Amino acid sequence: MILADRMLLQGNTFIDLFAGIGGIRLAYQRNGGKCVFTSEWDKYAKITYELNFGEVPFGDITKIDEHNIPDHDLLLAGFPCQPFSIAGVSKKNSLGRNHGFLDETQGTLFFDVARIIQHKRPKAFMLENVKNLVSHDKKRTFSIILKTLHELDYTVYFKVLDGKHFVPQHRERIIIVGFNNQVYNRTEKFKWPEMPNVSRKISSILSPNPDEKYTLSDKLWNYLQNYSIKHKEKGNGFGFGLADLSSISRTLSARYYKDGSEILIPQTDKNPRRLTPRECARLMGYSDEFIINVSDNQAYRQFGNSVVVPLIDSVAKQIALVLNTYNKNNEPKKLKDYSLQ
Repeated sequence: MILADRMLLQGNTFIDLFAGIGGIRLAYQRNGGKCVFTSEWDKYAKITYELNFGEVPFGDITKIDEHNIPDHDLLLAGFPCQPFSIAGVSKKNSLGRNHGFLDETQGTLFFDVARIIQHKRPKAFMLENVKNLVSHDKKRTFSIILKTLHELDYTVYFKVLDGKHFVPQHRERIIIVGFNNQVYNRTEKFKWPEMPNVSRKISSILSPNPDEKYTLSDKLWNYLQNYSIKHKEKGNGFGFGLADLSSISRTLSARYYKDGSEILIPQTDKNPRRLTPRECARLMGYSDEFIINVSDNQAYRQFGNSVVVPLIDSVAKQIALVLNTYNKNNEPKKLKDYSLQ
C-alpha cells in the first residue's frame, strides 16, 4: 500500500472507546489518525493494549466525566449490546426536559457513547457491533440507537459487513457511521468500501509446527463428536466445526477458550486441534508483530471479542475521504453548544 493511502487521516484525532486490545485504533492509526484518549475496563485487555500501544487505557467509561475527554475529530467505539429500558418520570423531571436518549438509554453502555457525542460534537463517529444488534430485543434496541443518533443531529449510515473479504473467516458485523450535520449540513458523500472478491483459505494463517497442547484430548474429541450426533438426531445444527483448510472458517468467538469447537483444524493421524493464539490473531487480520503476552485463555477471549482489522481499515479510508474533502474545500461552521446541562 502506498504511503499516501496510509496518511489519509493525518491531522485528525480520535478517541477509542470499549477499546479491547486496540483493533479499531490500529486501523485508524495506520491511516495517520492520532489517538488522544482510550477507555477499556478489562484488566487483561489493558495489558495487551499497553504492550502494543505504550499506554494504559482509562478504565470504566461510565465513571469518566465527558468534560475530561479531549476534543477529537472522530469517536470510535465497539460498544457492548444491551437491552434498553425507559427511565422513570423522576429522572425526566430532574433533567427539567425530555431528552430522548437520556430517557431511553440510561443504564446502558450506549448511553455513554451518546453523552460523549453530545458534549464533544466530533465531526464523525464509527460504531461497531455484532450483526444481531439489528434484531436485538425485537429490533427495539437498534431503533433507539438510530433515533438517538439522529436526535444528536448526525446523518447516519449503517451496513452489515463480512470480514471474509479480508481474512479467511466468516464474521459479520454491523458498522454504524455518522457525520455531524452542524459541520457537513448533510452534504457529505460517504460511500461504503467495496469488498474485495478474493478467495481466502484458512491454511494461509496456520503455523507449521504448533505445540501438541493444542491437539484435543481423546476425552474432549469424543465428547464433541457425541454432542454433535445427539443434536443432529434432534434436528439441531449444533456441533463442532471441522475447518476446510481450502476455505474460510466459522466466526471466532470469545468462548473459543472453552473447547475450540467452532474452528477445529484437522490433523493427519491424530485428533484435530485448536487454533493457537497467534493463528487467532492472524484470523482477525493482526500482523505477527502484534504482541501477545497473556494466557492462552485470555488471548482467545481478546481476539474473539476483537475486530477484523483490515475491514475496519477499509471503512476508515472512506470516512477519511469525507473528512479530507471537507477540510480542503469548506470553512467550518460555528458549532452550537450541545454540552450536557
